[in-house]
Amino acid sequence: MVAKQRPVLILAYPQPDDARALVVVAPLTSQARGFRGEVDIGKPHWLPKPSCVNIQGLASVDHHALIKKLGVLPSSQMTSVKDALRDLLAL
Repeated sequence: MVAKQRPVLILAYPQPDDARALVVVAPLTSQARGFRGEVDIGKPHWLPKPSCVNIQGLASVDHHALIKKLGVLPSSQMTSVKDALRDLLAL
């Protein structure tokens, strides 16, 4: 990932009994290209531009790298993200 602050969608947050304190995230981007692996989320009130979740950009980061909570996706959009993950990973 580019060395700058960017909004991410948290997909998995570490639990106390996890082996590592890593958070699984997908970056949010306003540079939608309309390809597989992007989930359009429109323009949530907590983002400055219409954006999408870049499913192909999955990463693990230390939980201390998270700065602040911006907002929450509605369950319908989270369902779309989960569907895109299943499709991309052939689950």
